[in-house]
Amino acid sequence: MEKRGRGVKSSLIQTPNQSSQQAPVTPRKERRPSMFEKEAYAQILRERLRESVHDVQYVEPPFDDSIADIGKEWKSALAKLKFANSYRMEPLKKFQAHSVQTKIQQILTESLKDVKYDDKVFSHLSLELADRILLAVKEFGYHRYKFIIKVLFIQKTGQAINIASRWIWDVAWDSWVAAKHEAESYVALALVFALYYE
Repeated sequence: MEKRGRGVKSSLIQTPNQSSQQAPVTPRKERRPSMFEKEAYAQILRERLRESVHDVQYVEPPFDDSIADIGKEWKSALAKLKFANSYRMEPLKKFQAHSVQTKIQQILTESLKDVKYDDKVFSHLSLELADRILLAVKEFGYHRYKFIIKVLFIQKTGQAINIASRWIWDVAWDSWVAAKHEAESYVALALVFALYYE
């Protein structure tokens, strides 16, 4: 006859005869290695590529530092800065198109003084000019403005061309500037769009 304790089920009470009939204890699985551990990086790649045709002979660790530190850098790089709302609906300094246009015209004139038309050269030159113009416009110190710069080179072959841009923007604060440099064989056009970001 079994004694039953208050609140204890009979299946949980073991007699000396039942202790030998327990289920075998399963061994714990090993912890999977983390990809941020330096030695485990090659092992993880081998496991992932085990069923594929390729065989990993050696994997060079990506950096000299420990890979655990890289994970911390990624997390800090992905964190966004949060700023308190200033409730400012207008810029401290409004975009002044005339002064910016003078500076852009000066950059175009200096850069394209002795340049002949070559479509291969102009593909790189347009990027360089856009970067120089962006740096020059940022020096004016227009805070909370985002700038879009387009530099176009058009070969003169007796054709007519119309260039149009369409934007949805705030007429009070957003603006744009165009500057043109004309040579014998081409026309260079630089467009700067200044968009106020609240």
